[in-house]
Amino acid sequence: MQELNLPKYEIRIGRKDGRLTIFDFLRRRYVALTPEEWVRQHFTHFLVEHKSYPQGLLANEVELSVGDKSLRCDSVLYDRELRPRMIVEYKAPHIKLTQKVFQQIATYNLLLHVDYLVVSNGIEHHCVKMDYENEKYLFLEDIPEYKNL
Repeated sequence: MQELNLPKYEIRIGRKDGRLTIFDFLRRRYVALTPEEWVRQHFTHFLVEHKSYPQGLLANEVELSVGDKSLRCDSVLYDRELRPRMIVEYKAPHIKLTQKVFQQIATYNLLLHVDYLVVSNGIEHHCVKMDYENEKYLFLEDIPEYKNL
């Protein structure tokens, strides 16, 4: 897998039915190792180990329903009252982070109404703080520490 612009961690790789898997410490199981999953595992470890996000308040593959349509957020951070605070959308390293990616995460946010939106392809990472009162958003220079959310 491609080297990412994220800190290294102790990766646990497995194999199931001849396919590579990677251990997802949030879901506590091995999942298919895809380029996007490679980014997700590195990024969630980064949030927990380097930005002090509580592991118990992060969830991967959060399903949302709109009528009979089902959507899936890559990762969601909750506050201590279990209200969504941040949505994170991952793309494979070769995928450019375009306006289309931001539209995708903004669609999820119509349902969750979070304070922060993050997109990452493992190379580039962008974080937006929502300002609902003034109907705008602010691009942050870095992913904030948990205590600064």
